[in-house]
Amino acid sequence: MRLSWVLPENISRQQLLVLLAAWIGWVFDSMDSTLYAMVMPASLQDVLGHAASKADVAAHGGLIFSVFLVGWALGGTVFGVMADYIGRSRTLAVSILFYAVFTGMAALSQSWVQLAVFRFLTALGIGGEWSAGSALVAESFDDVHRTKVLSIMQSAWGAGFFLAALVNLVVVPLAATHNFTPWRAVLVIGILPALFAAFVREKVNEPEPWLKVQRQRQDAQLTGNKAKGKDYTELTLKQIFRPELRRDTIVGSLLAFTAVFGLWAVTNWTPTFVGELLRGKAMSDTVISDYKSYATMSLNVGAIIGYMVFGPIADRFGRKRTFLFFFTGSLLLAPYIFHSVTNYTTLLLLLPLLGFFNNGIFSGFPIYLAELYPTRLRATGQGFCFNFGRILAAIGPLLTGFLVSTLGSYATAVTAVSLIYVVGIVALVWARETNGQPLPE
Repeated sequence: MRLSWVLPENISRQQLLVLLAAWIGWVFDSMDSTLYAMVMPASLQDVLGHAASKADVAAHGGLIFSVFLVGWALGGTVFGVMADYIGRSRTLAVSILFYAVFTGMAALSQSWVQLAVFRFLTALGIGGEWSAGSALVAESFDDVHRTKVLSIMQSAWGAGFFLAALVNLVVVPLAATHNFTPWRAVLVIGILPALFAAFVREKVNEPEPWLKVQRQRQDAQLTGNKAKGKDYTELTLKQIFRPELRRDTIVGSLLAFTAVFGLWAVTNWTPTFVGELLRGKAMSDTVISDYKSYATMSLNVGAIIGYMVFGPIADRFGRKRTFLFFFTGSLLLAPYIFHSVTNYTTLLLLLPLLGFFNNGIFSGFPIYLAELYPTRLRATGQGFCFNFGRILAAIGPLLTGFLVSTLGSYATAVTAVSLIYVVGIVALVWARETNGQPLPE
Protein backbone atom coordinates (compact mmCIF):
# COMPACT_ATOMS: atom_id res chain seq x y z
CA MET A 1 0.00 0.00 0.00
CA ARG A 2 1.37 3.38 -1.01
CA LEU A 3 1.75 6.17 1.48
CA SER A 4 -0.39 8.61 -0.48
CA TRP A 5 -0.31 11.08 2.40
CA VAL A 6 3.46 11.36 1.86
CA LEU A 7 4.05 10.46 -1.80
CA PRO A 8 2.09 11.66 -4.83
CA GLU A 9 -0.60 9.32 -6.14
CA ASN A 10 0.19 7.23 -9.23
CA ILE A 11 3.93 7.68 -8.81
CA SER A 12 5.81 5.52 -11.32
CA ARG A 13 8.65 3.14 -10.46
CA GLN A 14 11.19 5.41 -12.15
CA GLN A 15 9.91 8.48 -10.32
CA LEU A 16 10.17 6.59 -7.05
CA LEU A 17 13.76 5.61 -7.89
CA VAL A 18 14.59 9.23 -8.74
CA LEU A 19 13.19 10.51 -5.45
CA LEU A 20 14.84 7.71 -3.49
CA ALA A 21 18.22 8.33 -5.13
CA ALA A 22 18.15 12.07 -4.48
CA TRP A 23 16.80 11.60 -0.95
CA ILE A 24 19.37 9.00 0.09
CA GLY A 25 22.16 10.96 -1.57
CA TRP A 26 21.17 14.05 0.42
CA VAL A 27 20.91 11.95 3.62
CA PHE A 28 24.51 10.88 3.15
CA ASP A 29 25.50 14.47 2.32
CA SER A 30 24.05 15.57 5.62
CA MET A 31 25.55 12.68 7.52
CA ASP A 32 29.04 13.33 6.21
CA SER A 33 28.75 17.07 6.94
CA THR A 34 27.40 16.54 10.44
CA LEU A 35 29.85 13.81 11.43
CA TYR A 36 32.71 16.27 11.23
CA ALA A 37 30.78 18.97 13.11
CA MET A 38 30.26 16.50 15.94
CA VAL A 39 33.88 15.35 16.17
CA MET A 40 35.52 18.68 15.30
CA PRO A 41 36.74 19.57 18.84
CA ALA A 42 38.15 16.09 19.42
CA SER A 43 39.81 15.88 15.99
CA LEU A 44 41.48 19.26 16.28
CA GLN A 45 42.56 18.66 19.87
CA ASP A 46 44.22 15.48 18.60
CA VAL A 47 46.02 16.89 15.55
CA LEU A 48 46.94 20.20 17.22
CA GLY A 49 48.13 18.52 20.39
CA HIS A 50 46.57 18.41 23.82
CA ALA A 51 48.28 21.67 24.77
CA ALA A 52 46.08 23.53 22.29
CA SER A 53 43.68 25.96 23.99
CA LYS A 54 39.93 26.29 23.40
CA ALA A 55 40.67 29.43 21.40
CA ASP A 56 43.12 27.48 19.18
CA VAL A 57 40.56 24.76 18.55
CA ALA A 58 37.82 27.32 17.81
CA ALA A 59 40.02 29.31 15.42
CA HIS A 60 41.19 26.26 13.45
CA GLY A 61 37.68 24.81 13.51
CA GLY A 62 36.28 27.99 12.04
CA LEU A 63 38.95 27.97 9.34
CA ILE A 64 38.21 24.37 8.35
CA PHE A 65 34.47 25.07 8.29
CA SER A 66 35.18 28.00 5.98
CA VAL A 67 37.40 25.93 3.68
CA PHE A 68 34.60 23.37 3.60
CA LEU A 69 32.06 26.00 2.54
CA VAL A 70 34.32 27.27 -0.25
CA GLY A 71 34.68 23.70 -1.53
CA TRP A 72 30.92 23.24 -1.32
CA ALA A 73 30.37 26.41 -3.34
CA LEU A 74 32.84 25.43 -6.04
CA GLY A 75 31.52 21.87 -6.19
CA GLY A 76 27.92 23.03 -6.45
CA THR A 77 28.76 25.38 -9.29
CA VAL A 78 31.06 23.04 -11.24
CA PHE A 79 28.88 19.96 -10.85
CA GLY A 80 25.81 22.08 -11.66
CA VAL A 81 27.30 23.03 -15.02
CA MET A 82 28.30 19.39 -15.51
CA ALA A 83 24.73 18.24 -14.80
CA ASP A 84 23.39 20.56 -17.52
CA TYR A 85 25.82 19.08 -20.05
CA ILE A 86 26.32 15.38 -19.21
CA GLY A 87 23.11 14.64 -17.29
CA ARG A 88 21.56 14.82 -13.84
CA SER A 89 21.80 11.12 -12.94
CA ARG A 90 25.39 10.68 -14.08
CA THR A 91 26.54 13.78 -12.20
CA LEU A 92 24.66 12.67 -9.08
CA ALA A 93 26.54 9.35 -9.03
CA VAL A 94 29.94 11.02 -9.48
CA SER A 95 29.28 13.55 -6.72
CA ILE A 96 28.21 10.87 -4.21
CA LEU A 97 31.37 8.88 -4.92
CA PHE A 98 33.45 12.02 -4.49
CA TYR A 99 32.22 13.05 -1.06
CA ALA A 100 32.11 9.51 0.34
CA VAL A 101 35.71 8.67 -0.53
CA PHE A 102 37.19 11.88 0.86
CA THR A 103 35.15 11.76 4.07
CA GLY A 104 36.70 8.38 4.75
CA MET A 105 40.18 9.61 3.84
CA ALA A 106 39.85 12.50 6.32
CA ALA A 107 40.20 9.86 9.06
CA LEU A 108 43.84 9.48 8.04
CA SER A 109 44.70 13.15 8.69
CA GLN A 110 47.81 13.79 10.76
CA SER A 111 47.61 17.59 10.80
CA TRP A 112 44.96 20.28 10.65
CA VAL A 113 46.11 21.18 7.13
CA GLN A 114 45.50 17.64 5.89
CA LEU A 115 42.12 17.65 7.59
CA ALA A 116 41.24 20.94 5.88
CA VAL A 117 42.27 19.58 2.45
CA PHE A 118 40.15 16.44 2.82
CA ARG A 119 37.18 18.48 4.04
CA PHE A 120 37.54 20.74 0.99
CA LEU A 121 37.52 17.75 -1.36
CA THR A 122 34.56 16.22 0.47
CA ALA A 123 32.66 19.49 0.09
CA LEU A 124 33.12 19.50 -3.70
CA GLY A 125 31.02 16.35 -3.93
CA ILE A 126 28.44 17.49 -1.38
CA GLY A 127 27.78 20.69 -3.30
CA GLY A 128 27.49 18.77 -6.55
CA GLU A 129 25.00 16.26 -5.16
CA TRP A 130 22.41 18.92 -4.38
CA SER A 131 22.78 20.66 -7.74
CA ALA A 132 22.27 17.45 -9.71
CA GLY A 133 19.73 15.86 -7.36
CA SER A 134 17.39 18.84 -7.06
CA ALA A 135 17.27 19.36 -10.84
CA LEU A 136 16.70 15.63 -11.34
CA VAL A 137 13.71 15.56 -8.97
CA ALA A 138 12.22 18.86 -10.21
CA GLU A 139 12.20 17.64 -13.82
CA SER A 140 10.89 14.15 -13.05
CA PHE A 141 7.54 15.26 -11.57
CA ASP A 142 4.69 17.42 -12.85
CA ASP A 143 3.87 20.89 -11.53
CA VAL A 144 1.16 19.61 -9.17
CA HIS A 145 3.52 17.32 -7.26
CA ARG A 146 6.86 19.09 -7.68
CA THR A 147 6.69 21.20 -4.50
CA LYS A 148 5.72 18.19 -2.40
CA VAL A 149 8.49 15.89 -3.62
CA LEU A 150 11.16 18.58 -3.40
CA SER A 151 10.18 19.17 0.24
CA ILE A 152 10.50 15.44 0.79
CA MET A 153 13.93 15.48 -0.85
CA GLN A 154 15.14 18.33 1.34
CA SER A 155 13.90 16.55 4.48
CA ALA A 156 16.72 14.10 3.90
CA TRP A 157 19.09 16.63 5.46
CA GLY A 158 17.32 16.23 8.82
CA ALA A 159 17.38 12.46 8.46
CA GLY A 160 21.12 12.67 7.81
CA PHE A 161 21.57 14.60 11.04
CA PHE A 162 19.79 11.79 12.89
CA LEU A 163 21.97 9.21 11.16
CA ALA A 164 25.13 11.11 12.09
CA ALA A 165 23.98 11.38 15.69
CA LEU A 166 23.32 7.63 15.80
CA VAL A 167 26.73 6.90 14.28
CA ASN A 168 28.31 9.11 16.92
CA LEU A 169 26.36 7.39 19.72
CA VAL A 170 27.38 3.92 18.57
CA VAL A 171 30.86 4.37 17.13
CA VAL A 172 32.47 6.65 19.75
CA PRO A 173 32.08 4.27 22.72
CA LEU A 174 32.77 1.23 20.54
CA ALA A 175 36.01 2.74 19.22
CA ALA A 176 37.08 3.78 22.73
CA THR A 177 36.68 0.23 24.04
CA HIS A 178 38.82 -1.11 21.19
CA ASN A 179 41.62 1.45 21.60
CA PHE A 180 40.81 3.17 18.31
CA THR A 181 40.67 6.94 18.05
CA PRO A 182 36.92 7.70 18.16
CA TRP A 183 36.87 10.69 15.79
CA ARG A 184 38.79 8.73 13.15
CA ALA A 185 36.38 5.81 13.46
CA VAL A 186 33.41 8.14 13.00
CA LEU A 187 34.82 9.62 9.78
CA VAL A 188 35.67 6.19 8.36
CA ILE A 189 31.93 5.39 8.42
CA GLY A 190 31.46 8.26 5.95
CA ILE A 191 32.92 6.20 3.11
CA LEU A 192 29.91 3.86 3.01
CA PRO A 193 27.81 6.04 0.62
CA ALA A 194 30.31 5.20 -2.15
CA LEU A 195 28.44 1.92 -2.56
CA PHE A 196 25.24 3.84 -3.31
CA ALA A 197 26.81 5.65 -6.27
CA ALA A 198 26.80 2.46 -8.34
CA PHE A 199 23.08 1.99 -7.70
CA VAL A 200 22.32 5.53 -8.87
CA ARG A 201 24.30 5.15 -12.06
CA GLU A 202 22.68 1.82 -12.91
CA LYS A 203 19.03 2.40 -11.99
CA VAL A 204 18.19 6.10 -12.34
CA ASN A 205 17.36 7.46 -15.80
CA GLU A 206 17.78 11.01 -17.02
CA PRO A 207 14.56 13.11 -16.91
CA GLU A 208 12.75 13.73 -20.19
CA PRO A 209 13.08 17.58 -20.07
CA TRP A 210 16.88 17.26 -19.95
CA LEU A 211 16.90 14.64 -22.71
CA LYS A 212 14.83 17.00 -24.87
CA VAL A 213 17.28 19.86 -24.29
CA GLN A 214 20.20 17.55 -25.01
CA ARG A 215 18.64 16.60 -28.36
CA GLN A 216 18.11 20.29 -29.16
CA ARG A 217 21.70 21.07 -28.19
CA GLN A 218 23.02 18.33 -30.45
CA ASP A 219 20.73 19.46 -33.29
CA ALA A 220 21.95 23.05 -32.96
CA GLN A 221 25.55 21.89 -33.12
CA LEU A 222 24.94 19.67 -36.15
CA THR A 223 22.94 22.21 -38.15
CA GLY A 224 25.08 25.19 -37.24
CA ASN A 225 22.01 27.24 -36.36
CA LYS A 226 23.74 30.23 -34.73
CA ALA A 227 20.58 31.93 -33.45
CA LYS A 228 19.37 28.79 -31.75
CA GLY A 229 22.79 27.33 -31.12
CA LYS A 230 23.92 30.15 -28.85
CA ASP A 231 21.33 29.19 -26.24
CA TYR A 232 22.50 25.58 -26.23
CA THR A 233 26.24 25.87 -26.77
CA GLU A 234 27.21 29.03 -24.88
CA LEU A 235 28.58 28.37 -21.39
CA THR A 236 25.58 27.97 -19.08
CA LEU A 237 27.30 29.85 -16.24
CA LYS A 238 27.49 32.91 -18.48
CA GLN A 239 23.83 32.66 -19.50
CA ILE A 240 22.44 32.89 -15.95
CA PHE A 241 23.79 36.46 -15.87
CA ARG A 242 21.99 37.56 -19.01
CA PRO A 243 19.83 40.65 -18.37
CA GLU A 244 16.59 38.66 -18.17
CA LEU A 245 18.01 36.36 -15.46
CA ARG A 246 20.52 38.58 -13.67
CA ARG A 247 18.18 39.81 -10.91
CA ASP A 248 16.92 36.28 -10.21
CA THR A 249 20.48 35.01 -9.92
CA ILE A 250 21.57 37.79 -7.55
CA VAL A 251 18.46 37.54 -5.35
CA GLY A 252 18.59 33.74 -5.26
CA SER A 253 22.24 33.88 -4.23
CA LEU A 254 21.52 36.38 -1.44
CA LEU A 255 18.68 34.28 -0.05
CA ALA A 256 20.86 31.17 -0.06
CA PHE A 257 23.79 33.09 1.42
CA THR A 258 21.64 34.17 4.36
CA ALA A 259 20.35 30.67 5.07
CA VAL A 260 23.77 29.05 4.71
CA PHE A 261 25.52 31.69 6.81
CA GLY A 262 22.92 31.16 9.53
CA LEU A 263 23.27 27.38 9.40
CA TRP A 264 27.06 27.26 9.59
CA ALA A 265 27.67 30.29 11.80
CA VAL A 266 24.82 29.50 14.20
CA THR A 267 23.22 26.05 14.14
CA ASN A 268 26.26 23.93 13.34
CA TRP A 269 27.95 25.17 16.51
CA THR A 270 25.23 23.51 18.59
CA PRO A 271 27.36 20.46 19.57
CA THR A 272 30.19 22.77 20.64
CA PHE A 273 27.72 24.97 22.55
CA VAL A 274 26.46 21.87 24.37
CA GLY A 275 30.02 21.07 25.36
CA GLU A 276 30.41 24.58 26.78
CA LEU A 277 27.07 24.35 28.58
CA LEU A 278 28.10 21.11 30.28
CA ARG A 279 31.66 22.16 31.04
CA GLY A 280 32.49 21.73 34.70
CA LYS A 281 29.78 19.11 35.23
CA ALA A 282 30.74 15.76 36.66
CA MET A 283 30.44 13.99 33.31
CA SER A 284 32.82 11.87 31.25
CA ASP A 285 33.74 12.81 27.69
CA THR A 286 31.63 9.87 26.46
CA VAL A 287 28.54 11.11 28.29
CA ILE A 288 29.03 14.65 26.97
CA SER A 289 29.39 13.18 23.46
CA ASP A 290 26.05 11.40 23.96
CA TYR A 291 24.43 14.66 25.10
CA LYS A 292 25.67 16.34 21.93
CA SER A 293 23.99 13.59 19.91
CA TYR A 294 20.72 14.06 21.77
CA ALA A 295 20.84 17.82 21.13
CA THR A 296 21.44 17.21 17.42
CA MET A 297 18.48 14.84 17.31
CA SER A 298 16.29 17.36 19.12
CA LEU A 299 17.23 20.11 16.65
CA ASN A 300 16.36 17.91 13.73
CA VAL A 301 12.97 16.82 14.97
CA GLY A 302 11.93 20.40 14.25
CA ALA A 303 14.08 20.56 11.11
CA ILE A 304 12.34 17.62 9.46
CA ILE A 305 8.93 19.14 10.21
CA GLY A 306 10.15 22.44 8.74
CA TYR A 307 11.43 20.72 5.60
CA MET A 308 8.14 18.92 5.07
CA VAL A 309 5.79 21.87 5.64
CA PHE A 310 7.71 24.58 3.76
CA GLY A 311 6.27 23.39 0.44
CA PRO A 312 2.59 23.34 1.50
CA ILE A 313 2.98 26.73 3.19
CA ALA A 314 4.63 28.14 0.06
CA ASP A 315 1.83 26.81 -2.12
CA ARG A 316 -0.77 28.39 0.14
CA PHE A 317 0.83 31.78 0.89
CA GLY A 318 3.48 32.19 -1.82
CA ARG A 319 7.25 31.69 -1.97
CA LYS A 320 8.20 35.18 -0.75
CA ARG A 321 5.94 35.22 2.31
CA THR A 322 7.11 31.77 3.33
CA PHE A 323 10.78 32.76 3.11
CA LEU A 324 9.95 35.84 5.22
CA PHE A 325 8.26 33.69 7.86
CA PHE A 326 11.23 31.33 8.19
CA PHE A 327 13.87 34.10 8.17
CA THR A 328 12.01 36.03 10.86
CA GLY A 329 11.64 32.96 13.06
CA SER A 330 15.38 32.26 12.81
CA LEU A 331 16.25 35.89 13.56
CA LEU A 332 14.20 35.87 16.77
CA LEU A 333 14.96 32.38 18.08
CA ALA A 334 18.72 32.00 17.59
CA PRO A 335 19.79 34.90 19.85
CA TYR A 336 17.34 33.88 22.57
CA ILE A 337 18.40 30.24 22.67
CA PHE A 338 22.17 30.70 22.55
CA HIS A 339 22.33 33.74 24.79
CA SER A 340 19.63 33.02 27.39
CA VAL A 341 19.44 29.24 27.82
CA THR A 342 21.65 27.85 30.59
CA ASN A 343 19.88 24.54 31.24
CA TYR A 344 20.41 21.49 29.04
CA THR A 345 16.80 20.28 29.35
CA THR A 346 15.47 23.69 28.31
CA LEU A 347 17.85 23.63 25.36
CA LEU A 348 16.48 20.25 24.22
CA LEU A 349 12.95 21.64 24.32
CA LEU A 350 13.78 24.77 22.31
CA LEU A 351 16.11 23.30 19.69
CA PRO A 352 13.23 21.80 17.62
CA LEU A 353 11.83 25.31 17.16
CA LEU A 354 15.20 26.59 15.97
CA GLY A 355 15.54 23.60 13.66
CA PHE A 356 12.09 24.22 12.20
CA PHE A 357 13.03 27.74 11.06
CA ASN A 358 16.80 27.63 10.64
CA ASN A 359 16.91 24.32 8.76
CA GLY A 360 13.38 24.12 7.36
CA ILE A 361 13.98 27.16 5.16
CA PHE A 362 16.27 25.08 2.96
CA SER A 363 13.27 23.31 1.41
CA GLY A 364 12.54 26.62 -0.27
CA PHE A 365 15.62 26.52 -2.47
CA PRO A 366 15.01 23.41 -4.63
CA ILE A 367 11.43 24.65 -5.03
CA TYR A 368 12.07 28.34 -5.76
CA LEU A 369 15.34 28.19 -7.69
CA ALA A 370 14.02 25.51 -10.07
CA GLU A 371 11.21 27.91 -11.02
CA LEU A 372 13.62 30.70 -12.01
CA TYR A 373 15.57 28.96 -14.80
CA PRO A 374 14.80 27.13 -18.06
CA THR A 375 15.76 23.45 -18.34
CA ARG A 376 19.05 24.03 -20.18
CA LEU A 377 20.25 26.28 -17.32
CA ARG A 378 18.42 24.78 -14.36
CA ALA A 379 21.20 22.82 -12.64
CA THR A 380 23.70 25.62 -13.31
CA GLY A 381 21.37 28.30 -11.96
CA GLN A 382 20.32 26.27 -8.93
CA GLY A 383 23.86 25.15 -8.24
CA PHE A 384 25.29 28.64 -8.53
CA CYS A 385 22.68 30.40 -6.37
CA PHE A 386 22.50 27.76 -3.68
CA ASN A 387 26.24 27.26 -3.49
CA PHE A 388 28.00 30.48 -4.53
CA GLY A 389 26.59 32.15 -1.44
CA ARG A 390 28.69 29.68 0.53
CA ILE A 391 31.85 31.50 -0.51
CA LEU A 392 30.48 34.63 1.14
CA ALA A 393 29.05 32.54 3.98
CA ALA A 394 32.49 31.03 4.56
CA ILE A 395 33.29 34.05 6.71
CA GLY A 396 30.55 32.89 9.11
CA PRO A 397 32.48 30.10 10.86
CA LEU A 398 35.62 32.27 10.81
CA LEU A 399 33.68 35.13 12.37
CA THR A 400 32.13 32.87 14.99
CA GLY A 401 35.50 31.36 15.83
CA PHE A 402 37.04 34.83 16.08
CA LEU A 403 34.24 36.09 18.30
CA VAL A 404 34.58 33.04 20.55
CA SER A 405 38.27 33.84 20.97
CA THR A 406 37.53 37.52 21.57
CA LEU A 407 34.39 37.29 23.68
CA GLY A 408 35.21 34.00 25.38
CA SER A 409 31.77 32.45 24.77
CA TYR A 410 30.04 30.55 22.01
CA ALA A 411 26.72 31.91 23.26
CA THR A 412 27.66 35.57 22.76
CA ALA A 413 29.35 34.91 19.42
CA VAL A 414 26.38 33.05 17.95
CA THR A 415 23.99 35.72 19.18
CA ALA A 416 25.93 38.37 17.27
CA VAL A 417 26.18 36.53 13.94
CA SER A 418 22.48 35.58 13.93
CA LEU A 419 21.73 39.13 12.75
CA ILE A 420 22.59 37.84 9.26
CA TYR A 421 18.91 36.97 8.76
CA VAL A 422 18.19 40.65 8.20
CA VAL A 423 20.02 40.34 4.85
CA GLY A 424 17.60 37.67 3.60
CA ILE A 425 14.57 39.66 4.73
CA VAL A 426 15.76 42.73 2.80
CA ALA A 427 16.63 40.68 -0.32
CA LEU A 428 13.03 39.46 -0.53
CA VAL A 429 12.01 42.96 -1.62
CA TRP A 430 13.51 42.23 -5.07
CA ALA A 431 12.53 38.54 -5.25
CA ARG A 432 10.13 37.45 -7.99
CA GLU A 433 7.03 35.49 -6.92
CA THR A 434 6.77 32.19 -8.83
CA ASN A 435 3.92 30.48 -6.98
CA GLY A 436 1.52 28.67 -9.33
CA GLN A 437 3.79 28.96 -12.36
CA PRO A 438 5.08 25.90 -14.33
CA LEU A 439 8.78 25.19 -14.69
CA PRO A 440 10.25 27.30 -17.52
CA GLU A 441 11.11 25.15 -20.52
